Amino acid sequence: MAVQKAHAHFGPISMGVILGLVAGKPIGVSLGAYIAVKVGLGSISKGVNWRQIWGVGCLAGIGFTMSLFVGSLAFSDPALVSQAKLAILIGSGCSAFLGTVLLLSSKSAVK
Repeated sequence: MAVQKAHAHFGPISMGVILGLVAGKPIGVSLGAYIAVKVGLGSISKGVNWRQIWGVGCLAGIGFTMSLFVGSLAFSDPALVSQAKLAILIGSGCSAFLGTVLLLSSKSAVK
């Protein structure tokens, strides 16, 4: 029984939420910035590099307040809401860690 319960916390809903926060947010933010720069809608400030853009994209995955709100609207089953909440906390934590590592390890021309 315990194996099934542990497995339930990391089912398709959990994996989707975690991947959305950890991979989807950075890809969306970074790709949006890249496209904006390439088509001339924006520019990157002096001293900012693409590693920092990726780091900020990862930090975008921390926004768990809105994720919790959407998760509570998306699921009516309390077990699924709990599963989504756990996945949001895990995804937000991973996003915070990755974003921090990327930003701290990037070299900036601005001091």
